[in-house]
Amino acid sequence: MSKVRAAFLQGRLRSFIPYGPEDLPARIATERAAPRGELAAALEAYLKRLGAPEASVAAARRLAHPESRAVVTGQQAGLLTGPAFTLYKAHSALKLAYAYHDAARPVVALFWVASQDHDTAEVSRIHFLDMEERIRELALDLPEAVPVARLRFAPYADEVAAFLRSFGGHAGVRHRIEQALAGDWTYAEAFARLLLAFLGAHGVVPLDPMAPELAPLFAPAIERELEDPLASSMAINAAGEALRSLGLSPSLGRPAGATNLFLEGEDGRRRLLYYEDGVFSDGERRYRAEDLKAILHADPARLTPAAGLRPVVQDAVVPTAGLVVGPGEMAYVAQLAGVYRLHGLEPPAVIDRMHGMVLEPPVRRILEKYALDPWAFLEAPEEAMLEALARTSGAAAELERGLRRVEDEFSRMLAALPALDPTLIGAFERSQRRLEGEIERLRGKLLAAELASKRTVRDQHRRLLIHLRPLGQPQERVYGFLGHLLKHGPEVLERLCKAPARGRVNIEA
Repeated sequence: MSKVRAAFLQGRLRSFIPYGPEDLPARIATERAAPRGELAAALEAYLKRLGAPEASVAAARRLAHPESRAVVTGQQAGLLTGPAFTLYKAHSALKLAYAYHDAARPVVALFWVASQDHDTAEVSRIHFLDMEERIRELALDLPEAVPVARLRFAPYADEVAAFLRSFGGHAGVRHRIEQALAGDWTYAEAFARLLLAFLGAHGVVPLDPMAPELAPLFAPAIERELEDPLASSMAINAAGEALRSLGLSPSLGRPAGATNLFLEGEDGRRRLLYYEDGVFSDGERRYRAEDLKAILHADPARLTPAAGLRPVVQDAVVPTAGLVVGPGEMAYVAQLAGVYRLHGLEPPAVIDRMHGMVLEPPVRRILEKYALDPWAFLEAPEEAMLEALARTSGAAAELERGLRRVEDEFSRMLAALPALDPTLIGAFERSQRRLEGEIERLRGKLLAAELASKRTVRDQHRRLLIHLRPLGQPQERVYGFLGHLLKHGPEVLERLCKAPARGRVNIEA
């Protein structure tokens, strides 16, 4: 996708989000009701049970202040904290909370541990880049469809320890990881303890909604949802239709009869609830609303929200002023304004997280040699490398200039179309996408020809791909940040903690 088209679509998406980053100060200043005392007490008990650092416990206590606010982010409980962007989210929330905190209105960084999530395939594996620049993968065999709050970590501890030992690296970092994982914890608690081990001293407050101390707080919001169980699904689908009318693909969609609630069955598996003619069903059993309320009161962790309801249930309890999200979450949050209204809530300011890239010394030398921007390489490695080679190859330079002229002309035409004939935009965008595909294929062939004739360049290009775009994805979505710490020591974490809250950040290793 061209940068012009990406910006065009992002602008349309933003129109569905009531409050953005620029609104965070106003959202912090706006009155916000929440059960602060109960939340602070429950969090303090939860954190003390996990052995959290005092800075984290003190931050949780500050939520009891009648004017407290929270900047919230979250993620699934990934293995060894999952891909690096998990810690980048936590960093963004911490930095924003610190920027707006004062004694009269404390602002706390909360990290929602998505322990209710039952997509165990998504949290069962991690990739590290080892000392020999080999991609090392650890994949655990977790049971399917079971919330990670119900899984014990101990059965997998030896496998994780063996992976860490074989990886090697900084002994102090490895000891800190091993200490965090030692003990009889759930999979979600092991994740939270790792988060606390590396960011707890900075005041991050993990929140596990299925923890026994915290789950009862969310029961009233779930009970409200049971009163009109299809209303939130209808609101999400209506927002999805509005997105489609502007040429955007909605992230969320609810099939006929689907609610935004999951029920954990007696077998431990989490299933979506459907509703018809006053009766709920999870495909195994049928329930009346009274049956589900009884389950909710007996064990509130068994009845949990789907993605389209999760931020709203969160904000029914947490005095959220800002919500830090990634690109994918931005798309689905754009469909939730109507769900917030159904629960009598105003949405928070939605803020895009920091994007980070760890640059090791050999990679920095290659980038400097070719005057390459690592982010340009990440977005379009063939195009960026061809541009670099064009500085030393006349033929490559002429071909790249020609391709750029074609792209620039299409971009100018797209910008002019709304004033000329808006009905042509869709057809023109489809043509542009086809052209972009052909241009990228041509660039790939040109790059392959250059690399075939220059072995050193070929090896350097391969090295950049392994470091910056492993497995065809951005580095932050593949490599775990703990892998960077094992390779290069805690100084890498210190550099992350000094980075800004948002934007693209190069982190030197």
